Amino acid sequence: MPDRFQVTKTDEDTVLDYLQDESASGKLLGDTLEEVQDIRDVHNAEENQKSTIDPNLYLYDDDLETRPHISTFISSIANYENTIPAATDPDAKPPSARMGTLIGVFLPCIQNIFGVILFIRLTWVVGTAGAVCGFLIVLTCCCVTMLTAISMSAIATNGVVPAGGSYFMISRSLGPEFGGAVGMLFYTGTTLAAAMYIVGAVEIVLTYMAPWLSIFGDFTKDVDAMYNNFRVYGTMLLCVMGLIVFLGVKFVNKFATVALACVIFSIIAVYVGIFDNINGNDKLYMCVLGKRLLKDIPIANCTKEDPMVLDLYCPNHKCDDYFQNNNLTHVKGIKGLASGVFYDNIMPSFLEKGQFISYGRNSVDIENVGGESYNQIMADITTSFTLLIGIFFPSVTGIMAGSNRSGDLADAQKSIPIGTICAILTTSTVYLTSVLFFAGTVDNLLLRDKFGQSIGGKLVVANIAWPNQWVILVGSFLSTLGAGLQSLTGAPRLLQAIAKDEIIPFLAPFAKSSSRGEPVRALFLTILICQCGILLGNVDLLAPLLSMFFLMCYGFVNLACAVQTLLRTPNWRPRFKFYHWSLSLIGLTLCISVMIMTSWYFALIAMGMAVIIYKYIEYRGAEKEWGDGIRGMALTAARYSLQRLEEGPPHTKNWRPQILVLSKLNDNLIPKYRKIFSFATQLKAGKGLTICVSVIKGDHTKIANKAVDAKITLRKYMTDEKVKGFCDVLVAQEIGEGLSSVIQTIGLGGMKPNTVIIGWPYSWRQEGRNSWKTFIQTVRTVTACHMALIVPKGINFYPESNHKIGGNIDIWWIVHDGGLLMLLPFLLKQHRTWRNCKLRIFTVAQIEDNSIQMKKDLKTFLYHLRIEADVEVVEMNNSDISAYTYERTLMMEQRNQMLRALGLNKKENFKVDSHNEEKRNSIDSDGAESIEAPEITSNKDESTEKADGNLKTNVKPDEFNVRRMHTAIKLNEVIVEKSQDAQLVIMNLPGPPKEVRAERESNYMEFLEVLTEGLEKVLMVRGGGREVITIYS
Repeated sequence: MPDRFQVTKTDEDTVLDYLQDESASGKLLGDTLEEVQDIRDVHNAEENQKSTIDPNLYLYDDDLETRPHISTFISSIANYENTIPAATDPDAKPPSARMGTLIGVFLPCIQNIFGVILFIRLTWVVGTAGAVCGFLIVLTCCCVTMLTAISMSAIATNGVVPAGGSYFMISRSLGPEFGGAVGMLFYTGTTLAAAMYIVGAVEIVLTYMAPWLSIFGDFTKDVDAMYNNFRVYGTMLLCVMGLIVFLGVKFVNKFATVALACVIFSIIAVYVGIFDNINGNDKLYMCVLGKRLLKDIPIANCTKEDPMVLDLYCPNHKCDDYFQNNNLTHVKGIKGLASGVFYDNIMPSFLEKGQFISYGRNSVDIENVGGESYNQIMADITTSFTLLIGIFFPSVTGIMAGSNRSGDLADAQKSIPIGTICAILTTSTVYLTSVLFFAGTVDNLLLRDKFGQSIGGKLVVANIAWPNQWVILVGSFLSTLGAGLQSLTGAPRLLQAIAKDEIIPFLAPFAKSSSRGEPVRALFLTILICQCGILLGNVDLLAPLLSMFFLMCYGFVNLACAVQTLLRTPNWRPRFKFYHWSLSLIGLTLCISVMIMTSWYFALIAMGMAVIIYKYIEYRGAEKEWGDGIRGMALTAARYSLQRLEEGPPHTKNWRPQILVLSKLNDNLIPKYRKIFSFATQLKAGKGLTICVSVIKGDHTKIANKAVDAKITLRKYMTDEKVKGFCDVLVAQEIGEGLSSVIQTIGLGGMKPNTVIIGWPYSWRQEGRNSWKTFIQTVRTVTACHMALIVPKGINFYPESNHKIGGNIDIWWIVHDGGLLMLLPFLLKQHRTWRNCKLRIFTVAQIEDNSIQMKKDLKTFLYHLRIEADVEVVEMNNSDISAYTYERTLMMEQRNQMLRALGLNKKENFKVDSHNEEKRNSIDSDGAESIEAPEITSNKDESTEKADGNLKTNVKPDEFNVRRMHTAIKLNEVIVEKSQDAQLVIMNLPGPPKEVRAERESNYMEFLEVLTEGLEKVLMVRGGGREVITIYS
């Protein structure tokens, strides 16, 4: 580069020093030293900013002011952390390293999956359903969770998943409506799980550890007394556990480790005990009358001659028939794997409530014929295969524990799939083998004894375990408490996360935390709901209910994965590759099937709750754009439908107004006529498409922000007036050209608008206003595009959408252009604003027409159209053209000539002013002080007089204009006479002049003014040249 073109730092400083000297140039006399200093400061700031930019990136220095450098961007992505607050101790030290697969996912899932059902209900499920059906029950539940885990793994590895488990995954995959509904279901299920764990813990204590704590008498003889004990002690335990959660998360987190150890050790003890008792043991014997199982009889007294037995079965020396016909026997409870008892436990033994527990299915043994049960054990509920699925299913829940901790994992996308699937495989193996081992070890009657009443209120699993039953009792109690504490800790945080997303407005108060960061409000609500579950007092009622909520949740996880996979969205790139949409659909089908089979009424409750929350969020919730699959599905469906729609006009039977509203903006970029939107809403009873567009004059590169603001305002007006559709703002050099471009290009494929609504240019007569030129140009463009045109005149007098009016809607059918005049009032009457109005149709008959026949034919036509309306034929005679018509036409033409003369005068004045300006500039440059102004007034006067002379000589108006003025005046007289009191007058809009001349176009506007004089609300309609209404079905 030549040296003379190089500018150095010294040169720039020299220039700035030069600028400080006010006498250096006369052009800088107005600059002060302060202003020069400001320039220096700006200059220095730019230098300092550029000094921080890499020399290789100076080309992008403008972009780097608003866009991050790639290194900054990558760093922010790598350090991205957006987790929902987990249960953390505010006083705890931050962990030195994040957790791996074993500690972070596998063990928490193990702890959450193994629960109270394993210890207190699995043996009963096996005995009632049999080994085969019991195996299928467990396998079905495990298949649901395994398929859900596969779907969850795909979603969890498709990017960063903050804590929040299924709620976050579903809401970001299926949208806020589904996410909010499922989030509330998951929250309710977690809360009811806490209630089930608390009732289960109380059952373990009262039934198997300390029966003497009963405060309602001997609950072995009264089931209601047992459940009342569960309610009272459950409430007390809930208060203690709630206080623990409120005071210290530290204790909950530490206790979780103890509970996990108890669960693992208890399961190991059971397995060791099964093999230790492979030949059975003599610890447990049952007393059996015939084939019926008895309770409350010590083995030493299990004989028919025993006084206690005789007093029971032979009161007043009259013995029970079944007692007389059968003997009392001792049966070993734990027979061992080597005994072959497995074959006795293969078949199911489902009973109805009130039937006796006995061997076989003989009605003599199971039916209570005499009505007295004595001390024979009966079924407390009616059992079936599907009911047992519902009772057992909570044992396999808890698979979300790993995804809930994704924010604490070192590599969440690796740990979540491996840890969760391995945990499910481990727990499924334990459950399935336990079914087989229990069926092969324990006698059938003892398996079906739910509360161990036949063996003195002992827990069957505890008596199998090694070395002592207290290992299982204490371990199961502590593990159940731990699971309950985890549920009471996690549920409030889940509720708080939903509240913070602001998708359910009434949950806003629960988004707040205490000074320690704890969701106290959410905790109190959780305790209240949990108390409602405890009041049910029965694990067998709670288990199917919370199963519904978890099944709904898992079903939506599968749905989310299937939707994302089938849509093939570009963002769907999971690292976990072992998934398929068919597996997700099978999982979804299983979830729905299990729900309905288990308890259809509980399923309806869960589904109804989901639907209510979904519709509430849809109606009142905040709009969130999360890039979810439902919107992707909508896009796919829309694309598919658009491709199927023919590129052309639809069939007449399918025609409906697809509306394009051309809204004019004022100087503040606010729509000038608000009621044009309400009119579009009222017309939307046809369920068509509505697009609102405004055009701004200017250069888009310079006023793009104004266009954005105008679009926001336009959208607000549409929302306020409840116009469902789309809006846009176009920036063009000329308004007319912009409108023409919009009309020609708006829409997509077969969904292009077919009807244009444009406001009437009320200021068209004002000098200097060219609104009528834009209006006529738009009318011509709409006609050329074969679109219908609707021009509401007097739009400010139109009714609001929330008002109801009565009266008449009058249709003046002058020419037929597709039947749009018939269809529009019918559509308006579908809206409640116009529903009470009556239709009246007027048509004009000439002197040679048969008015009676016209009226009859029109009534027949309306009958076939299924439109109810009064019909009237107005006869218009060929009267002579009145003097008023000539006078009105003459005034119109004189006005046009005056405007033309004034326009020419302005051009001449502009030329004179330009000539004088040039002379003045030349004289100033020569040093002259003044110049004599030209006499331009005389020129103006001459042109005005010339125009006046022309007006006086052309006294005869143009015959073309006279005929059209005559038509406008005569029609207006008839319309005003008949329809002056009508709520709305609908008439044909005459076509614009074919000649593109200012006089013709101005005359056209005058004709329309005359045609509508004296009418408050007029709707001028021009069809698109095709039929839009038909008499055929």
